[in-house]
Amino acid sequence: MRITRLKLENWRNFRKVDVALGDRTFFIGPNASGKSNLLEAVRFLRDVSATTNGGLQTAVATREGVPAIRCLAARRASDIQIIAEIGDQAGSQWRYELSFTGEARTGRPVVRRETVVRVTPESETVIVDRPSNEDHDDPERLTETHLEQTGANRDFREIAEFFRSVRYLHAVPQIIRDPDRRSDNPDDPFGSHLLTQINAAPKREREARLRRINDVLKVAAPQLNDLQLDHDDSGAPHLKAKYLHWRPQGAWQREDQFSDGTLRLIGLIWSLAERGGPLLLEEPELSLHAAVVTQLASVIRRASRRAKGASRQTLVTTHSHELLSDPGVGLDEVFVLRPGPEGTEVLSPSTMPDIRAMVEREIPLPEAVMPLTRPAGVEDLPLFVERPT
Repeated sequence: MRITRLKLENWRNFRKVDVALGDRTFFIGPNASGKSNLLEAVRFLRDVSATTNGGLQTAVATREGVPAIRCLAARRASDIQIIAEIGDQAGSQWRYELSFTGEARTGRPVVRRETVVRVTPESETVIVDRPSNEDHDDPERLTETHLEQTGANRDFREIAEFFRSVRYLHAVPQIIRDPDRRSDNPDDPFGSHLLTQINAAPKREREARLRRINDVLKVAAPQLNDLQLDHDDSGAPHLKAKYLHWRPQGAWQREDQFSDGTLRLIGLIWSLAERGGPLLLEEPELSLHAAVVTQLASVIRRASRRAKGASRQTLVTTHSHELLSDPGVGLDEVFVLRPGPEGTEVLSPSTMPDIRAMVEREIPLPEAVMPLTRPAGVEDLPLFVERPT
């Protein structure tokens, strides 16, 4: 399964967004334009559908309430809407819509509309259409979605499971290194669960993935070799690799001695190899050499492949010219975020004649699209530093 289209209204930076998503999609734009908040809408659906510490109330509360989620450019107390269209391998197309707002008296989130539709080549079936008569009789029901209720999502549970399998990764090497910050939470986005995940994987699968990561490290960090899982005297898991130097046998290092780039690369490859729903990547180029970054788009495509041609959908935010320089990145895989007084627009360069003409003239893709993200007046920044207080 993958999300084929994402529509948002009054969500964070966006008054209105309609984006067609592929197996691999890159979002570029200036700082604070909303790249992370676009991915956050997918995470929100994950959190609403979660069976543990999930649901609409928790998902909104962890984001500091409806006013913090609603677009600042929204008109009045407009409803917040998320629509995800999902394609499955059987050829069906699902459509999940959730609209909610804050209750006037308490501020708690209440469902204004929730629908689930399944479209097959033969028919279109409406599975959920709320508010229903039962909701009108008991408005308290509208404080929960059917998506989060196992008793109500039976006929579309595969969609709930799909949303629950979404993963977000913005690995922080300092957290991976620190044993006191390790977590058993599989949804932690910052890498605290990485060593636990590796340790919990079936041995055969774990060793196959570590071999794949080791092959990558031989190129990206050539002094490291033979990546293995290790355990200390207390049984806590660690990664170790042989550091090659002038002694023929080299020396072993654990993850607390790995570079930031090495740890981020390990987390990236491990996550790509996992089965599940969309993988949301925040600036995977951080801490990596530019030459490595030029290969990341291919790494993402190849590492996430599955049997029978399936792959893990990957949505990426980036500021990197090098990341988009891979010749395999298509113009239709890139979206540009452009902030404005009415909220941020999400634009497809593939619909811009001048950009298409540049690409057709074989001007490199990043040279064509990256200027669209350039902040106005950025060349004047040094002047503000020099200006006396």
